Amino acid sequence: MRAYVVEEWTHPSRLTLVHNAPEPAPGPEEVVVDIFSAALNFFDILQAQGKYQVKPPFPFTLGAEFAGKIASNSPIPKSCPFKPGDRVFGSAQGAFADKIAVKWKAIMPLPDNLNFDQGAGLFITWPTSYEALVGRAELKPGDTVLVNAAAGGVGIAAVQLAKALGAKVIAAAGSQSKLDICKEYGGADYTVDYTNSEWQNEVLKITGGKGVDVVYDPVGRIQDSLKCIAFKGRALVIGFAAGRIETLPLNLVLLKNISIMGLHWGLYTYKEPTRIAVVWKELLDLFSSGRIKPVTYSTVYPLESAMSGLGALERRETWGKAVVHVRDEDRKVLAML
Repeated sequence: MRAYVVEEWTHPSRLTLVHNAPEPAPGPEEVVVDIFSAALNFFDILQAQGKYQVKPPFPFTLGAEFAGKIASNSPIPKSCPFKPGDRVFGSAQGAFADKIAVKWKAIMPLPDNLNFDQGAGLFITWPTSYEALVGRAELKPGDTVLVNAAAGGVGIAAVQLAKALGAKVIAAAGSQSKLDICKEYGGADYTVDYTNSEWQNEVLKITGGKGVDVVYDPVGRIQDSLKCIAFKGRALVIGFAAGRIETLPLNLVLLKNISIMGLHWGLYTYKEPTRIAVVWKELLDLFSSGRIKPVTYSTVYPLESAMSGLGALERRETWGKAVVHVRDEDRKVLAML
C-alpha cells in the first residue's frame, strides 16, 4: 500500500511516498475505506513536525480528511449503516494513503451531486465554518460579516455559508487574485485587501461607519479587525494560520461591548455530541440544494505530489481546498479495456 509514513518529526517536504506500507487493521467499530481523494490541511504541516496538538505514536501516516468508498473486504460493524461500495467522506489519521481504517461514526454519506475531490475537504472545514457562524456567533439575516483569509479552505466556506444564511459578506485577503476568487466562487458582496494599510477604513466605509457585526478569523487578525467591528460585534477565533497566537487589548473588548469567541469543532465529539448531527443535517441539506458548493484549488495533486501540495499551502499559493487525487474511479474499468 502507498502511504506517507512519518517515522520522526520532520518537515513534510522531507517525506517520501512509500509503496510497502502495511494495510490498515480495522478495530471493532471501524470500517476500511478505499481513498479516492484526500484534503490538504495546514495542520498536516504542523503535525509532521510535532507542532500540532495531536501527536500520534510513530510510525503514523499523515493526512486527516478524505473521500472514498467502503472497501469490498471491509468488516461492517453491528449497527453500521454502510455497506461495501458506499461513497463516503470523513476524517481519521492516515488519509495520505490508498486505504484507511476509520470509525464508522466518523464518516458520512457523500452527497450524490458531489465528486470525491469535492468531498475530500468537507468533514472538518464546513462544520467548523457553519457552527462558528450559526452556533457561536448566532448569525442573523442582514448581519454584515468580515471573513479574513477568505480565499482559503475554511474562509471560502464561511463566505458561502454567510451568503446562504442571508448575511452581507466582506471578504478580506492579501492579493487581488484571491479577492477575485472570493467573488467568483464565494459570492462575496465586497472585498478588501488587508495588505493595504487603510483596509479597516474601507470596511467602515462599506458599513456606513457602523463596522461589521461578525468577524470570522482563521489566520490571526482579530486585533486588526477590532478596529472595524460594530458595537456588540462578535469576533470568531478559528485558527492561527499566520503562525502567531495573538494577544488582545481587552480594553477594546470593554469599550465596544464586543464578544470574542472560539470554535474548536473537534471538541464537540466529547463535549456536545448531539450538536454534530444537527449541524450535518443542515449542511447536507444546503449541499443537496446547491446553495453551497465545495471550492477546490485549480491544481489537483496526485498522491506522488502530495507534499508539494502542502508546500504550496504553506507558501499561501493555494485557494479554496487543496486536494490530493489518490485514485481514479474508472481505473479498474480502463485496465480491463
